Amino acid sequence: MTTLILSALPISTSTYPSLSKSSAKSPILPSISSLSLPSNRRKANPLASSLLGDPGPLSSPRAPTTPLYPRPSPRSTAVFFSLPTAKPERASTEKISRWSARAIKSFNMAELEARKLKYPNTGTEALLMGILVEGTSKAANFLRANGITLFKVREETVKLLGKSDLYFFSPEHPPLTEPAQRALDWAVDEKLKSGDDGEITTTHLLLGIWSEKDSAGHKILASLGFDDDKANELAKPMRMRS
Repeated sequence: MTTLILSALPISTSTYPSLSKSSAKSPILPSISSLSLPSNRRKANPLASSLLGDPGPLSSPRAPTTPLYPRPSPRSTAVFFSLPTAKPERASTEKISRWSARAIKSFNMAELEARKLKYPNTGTEALLMGILVEGTSKAANFLRANGITLFKVREETVKLLGKSDLYFFSPEHPPLTEPAQRALDWAVDEKLKSGDDGEITTTHLLLGIWSEKDSAGHKILASLGFDDDKANELAKPMRMRS
């Protein structure tokens, strides 16, 4: 009985505007946005945003990064098989002998020794020290076997040429002196004369230094007991090959 009385009571639509005629006919449905699934987007933390920055969601793709130390290009590992020459016409010939890796390293060590002594040029004395610094070639072993060491050569160099100015700085690649350049060219010429297809070695370089009679390297070798007999002994294996 009570239920019938309550249902018969009139309801004013002006008091409840949501219950208009249109809404009474069709039920109110929730919007699509309210039915969407929860997203993975996190709410920004104001403290993290202001101090540390809001790092995005874990599933966001990372930006491409460049390595701190890029891989060297193949050109950076190239090995050079030639040394300075005063005869550039050799480069145009089809058959040209290459310097050995030990000879090239000896030349690089010679430039370093010239810079250590603060000399403006790389002379025959520096080439001689470079052979001994490299230390693994037959020429270096022959010199040490005959009592010619790096310490003795360096000492004789300072006695002969003196010390450089304390405040002088050598260039990164001290240019060759004329005797040193002739010693290199002599080594190449001797190799070409032999007709052997092998490399130009530190033995050729040492004999080239000895061939420059007035050079500092020749004088230092002579003061330490090197002579023509030892030069011929060193050159004998090369002559037997040719």
